[in-house]
Amino acid sequence: MTEHLTTDIAVIGAGAVGMACALQLAAAGHEVVILDPNTPGSGASYGNAGTIADYAVQPVGTPDVLKNLPSLLFDRNSPLAIRRAALPALAPWLLRFARQSLPGAARHNARAIAALVGSANASWQTFAAEIGGSDILQHRGCLYLYETASAFRAAHADMAQRRGLGIAVDLLTAQELAGMEPGLPGVEGGAAYFPKAIFLSDPGLMMQRLASRIAALNVLHRKAAVTGLTRLVDGIRLDAPGLTLHARRVVIAAGAHSRALAAQAGDRVPLDTERGYHVEWDMAAPRLTR
Repeated sequence: MTEHLTTDIAVIGAGAVGMACALQLAAAGHEVVILDPNTPGSGASYGNAGTIADYAVQPVGTPDVLKNLPSLLFDRNSPLAIRRAALPALAPWLLRFARQSLPGAARHNARAIAALVGSANASWQTFAAEIGGSDILQHRGCLYLYETASAFRAAHADMAQRRGLGIAVDLLTAQELAGMEPGLPGVEGGAAYFPKAIFLSDPGLMMQRLASRIAALNVLHRKAAVTGLTRLVDGIRLDAPGLTLHARRVVIAAGAHSRALAAQAGDRVPLDTERGYHVEWDMAAPRLTR
């Protein structure tokens, strides 16, 4: 039997983004239904580094990446490795990526990213307080490590650009790094230290507290995978196995699945996926403090 529901706003995706949207919408008085086949806050919202990366203002596409693009594409161990069979389908995207990696475009994109993430720290502190998660936020900064002296020298220009965009950053020698984090293996280069950076000590626990706060606002969660979106005169119909939902508005926060869903609603989003890993160590105490 198919369940039929009607709501003001439907949120597709119960990850960090979807649940944060649902919280704000419900707090503003909207009736909200969340649709996700998985447990709220699981998946990528649980298995991540927990960094509030307001310092990460450099776009992925830069002149240096463009210069090394051919070798990056065909090195199986590179962060941009692409299967040869996938190249025809990805060619238009790669062309746009190459254009956005030109010097002028890269500088423009860095300014745009800095404007987007500039208030992230303050916003997360307010957000964490709202859901009872302030104890999970850690104010210990973030480190970028450089294994070789040449890589460390090359990073100076990058960090100068970040300073120009308002990012606080200190460059540490290998000896200074060892003093700050004695549990780290030694490096020949050095490190960039972002002293104002904050991070979540337990992303999964933060998601649990967010989910509990949402539940307290009587936000309905249906464990359903949305398979279709249809525009109607008075809203959007969402179809899922065993469920049909009519909503006036829809928030699509489904991660890797968002592009296909957005296309059904008439929005073409240049979104694709990348490989990610989540590794945990069973240790009595962490070797690192940040």
